[in-house]
Amino acid sequence: MSISSQWRSLRYLIPKTKHSGFTLIELLVTIIIIGILSAIALPAFLKQANKAKQVEAKTYVGTMNRAQQAYYLEKDAFAVQLQDLGLGIPNQTINYRYAITINMSGDGGAGAVATNQAQVVQTPSPLKAYIGGVKITASSLGDGAVTLARMCEGAKAHQLGGPDGTQTMLGSTSGEPPDCPVDYIVLSD
Repeated sequence: MSISSQWRSLRYLIPKTKHSGFTLIELLVTIIIIGILSAIALPAFLKQANKAKQVEAKTYVGTMNRAQQAYYLEKDAFAVQLQDLGLGIPNQTINYRYAITINMSGDGGAGAVATNQAQVVQTPSPLKAYIGGVKITASSLGDGAVTLARMCEGAKAHQLGGPDGTQTMLGSTSGEPPDCPVDYIVLSD
């Protein structure tokens, strides 16, 4: 058998590849399906992203509350500036501004409330505001003062008419942590 005849024989034995591709309809259907799935998943993703941003505020305000309690134990007064607490928390991040306000009431500082605020930076914002309060109250044993803390979360996101975080904690009855202002819900004591 000659080489040319062998070549012709092999050409028939080797399967011919058929050039194939996607039709325009197949591509359009795929794009539509991807669009529908994205429309379903995007709101859930954005909600989770906002929750992650709010964790920053919850963590910082909780840390500020504990630091205020320790600061009061050492100095017999509340810190009036964030830097005084020595936490390394910045005054402002992309999402929140952190501040402290002190409400003095009562006799000799008893009943004073330090409000630690996580104020929403963007207006309006899809994020919720957070505040924490530390209150001085007389010890039930009569041997001095104790501090009680509470953290509050805005009942609604700021863009839905919720608070912006500039509110202050309210004094409460003796022996109770400070009260959350209107439009806030209690997160922890």
